[in-house]
Amino acid sequence: MPKISDERKAERREHILAGARRAFAEHGYEGATVTRLEKATGMSRGAIFNYFPSKEGLFLELARRDNEHLVRLWLDRGWEAALREVVEEDPDWLGVYLEMTRKVRTDPEFARRHEEHAQKELAHELIAHVRAGQERGELRDDFPPERVAGFISLVANGVVLQMGFGERIRDVDALVDFVRASVEPPRARARPRTPARTRS
Repeated sequence: MPKISDERKAERREHILAGARRAFAEHGYEGATVTRLEKATGMSRGAIFNYFPSKEGLFLELARRDNEHLVRLWLDRGWEAALREVVEEDPDWLGVYLEMTRKVRTDPEFARRHEEHAQKELAHELIAHVRAGQERGELRDDFPPERVAGFISLVANGVVLQMGFGERIRDVDALVDFVRASVEPPRARARPRTPARTRS
């Protein structure tokens, strides 16, 4: 049997993750049976679990990737870009995010494994990034960087919850302005508003 190239393996992993996201978003964690995962990915259970150790492993990988994507966006382009990205996310992403928070809240064993899967180094990197912003005068420094980062994350989580109920954010610029008024020192708020990114 010919060997599968690393590139092809990576493509299959991405294909499985995309299908699994649809299944988890539509049916929830418990409802996304192996049969439904097979249907969503178009692959057999043997093929799926050749790339991931279990259904939970699939779910945790999706959560890890989502967190890494948003934190990296924050680190590379700023908290505003990350917040706008949350506002523009598709329903499948929202469904998996909300399902993950439900599992963490209701299943202590899953919460423990989720914590083990968390990228603590990335969280430390984000706090250091916020601290550097405070030192440059871009973010208020009368609160610890953990609180400033926590507030922005709290707003983002609230956005996800509202969108999960089917209510879109009507004025993203106003939301960004409110957050800016809370986390930036007065002199930094005078800069021009960043125009909203248009979707292609």
